[in-house]
Amino acid sequence: MKLFPVRLLNWLAVAGALTLMTVANVSAKVIAPDFVALAEKLKPVVVNISTTKNPRPIKRFHRSPNQSADPFQDFFNRFFEDMPRQSQQQRSLGSGFIINDQGYILTNNHVVAGADEIKVRLSDGREFKGEVKGADDKLDLALVKINTKEHLPVAELGNSDDIKVGEWVLAIGNPFGLSQTVTAGIVSATGRVIGSGPYDDFIQTDASINPGNSGGPLFDADGKVIGINTAIIAGGQGIGFAIPINMAKDVIPQLEDKGKVIRGWLGVTVQPITPDLAKSFGLESDNGALVSDVVKDGPAAKAGLKSGDIVLEFAGRKIREVGELPRLVAATPVGKDVTMKIARDGKSQEVTVKIGRLADGSGEGNLKAAEVKFGMSVSELNKDLAARMGLKESSGVVVSGVQSGSVAEEAGILPGDIIREIGGRTIKTLSDYEQAMNSYKSGDVARFLLRRGDSNYFLAFRID
Repeated sequence: MKLFPVRLLNWLAVAGALTLMTVANVSAKVIAPDFVALAEKLKPVVVNISTTKNPRPIKRFHRSPNQSADPFQDFFNRFFEDMPRQSQQQRSLGSGFIINDQGYILTNNHVVAGADEIKVRLSDGREFKGEVKGADDKLDLALVKINTKEHLPVAELGNSDDIKVGEWVLAIGNPFGLSQTVTAGIVSATGRVIGSGPYDDFIQTDASINPGNSGGPLFDADGKVIGINTAIIAGGQGIGFAIPINMAKDVIPQLEDKGKVIRGWLGVTVQPITPDLAKSFGLESDNGALVSDVVKDGPAAKAGLKSGDIVLEFAGRKIREVGELPRLVAATPVGKDVTMKIARDGKSQEVTVKIGRLADGSGEGNLKAAEVKFGMSVSELNKDLAARMGLKESSGVVVSGVQSGSVAEEAGILPGDIIREIGGRTIKTLSDYEQAMNSYKSGDVARFLLRRGDSNYFLAFRID
């Protein structure tokens, strides 16, 4: 038994008494939920999802007609020619939850993307074949359907806009294949941006989340789903992220009806307002989104928006920080007329804009993002994104996300890698990246020069 000095014990006694007094005052207001009752009630709505990807044969490399001799390319060609063919199936695990009694299940897109077979296991042990009815890689959501004549227990969806930091939350899922695991914690933060895509707005929680929890529900103290557990920080303890359920509510009907999400488009690029910028524009605060560029003939241009305008409100909702605008625009129906409050030359005014349709693979907002290809998403760096991702450089093209089991992950590409070159071509913008990647065809080997931390390195993968 460890012994403490007498003086220290006396000090601890006093400190303990003060702590008890403080806790007593707080505990009168905060009551922990009945986790036993919650777990018993909620476990039936949570499912385990297992997927299988069949082996893909390695294709022989053939140089494109317009591709000149390249010693690096020849090296990678020989490397891939000598590689053994993939002979084993790839398996992965995840979670999900039932959202209606007809067998529709919500989960993460990265849990089921590219799967040849999906198995859904209910809490009572029954297994069903799952089918992806719709997917959205921008929000990392997927709608899976199982066929059953029985009415299933259904999760009640809450209101993620109402959650407060410090509230109790409960996570149920399949971490490391340990089915129906229940963990509890609190909401650690809201509105987190982690660089995973153009519509980042995560709930942060210290409820234990691990691989296999992806796609599972995050419940509030009333047993309502407020989030979809999605991401963790590698090596982090007590740091997990969930997609707010309200963002999912906006897209579920489209996933069911169309199999994909059609988003609204404003046709602007926006950036954060720093205190110095706010002062220079004569603003009293740094709330809002500063328009840095307007797409020619886009909805915003037709409505008269200009570079230098500051969007203060969109459809009656105040814009507190820059990321809110692209999320609100994306959730707005195409063709709808929306009133926006803007500041121009120190004066506020209202403009009406007819929302356009966001083209597949394009992005809008403070993150210029390219289409997800080969299991990775990339974004054009700016100072704001660099700060969020902890990067020293603030220009170029950065890998903002890598899907589990993708060729990009197998090649060793990681989020935060800055793409210097592709096949010897210098990459400085998204246009450079897209032109370089579009020059490859199936069977080619794409060679990357990446910057990770303070070092450069090469890697390559074959285009399927």
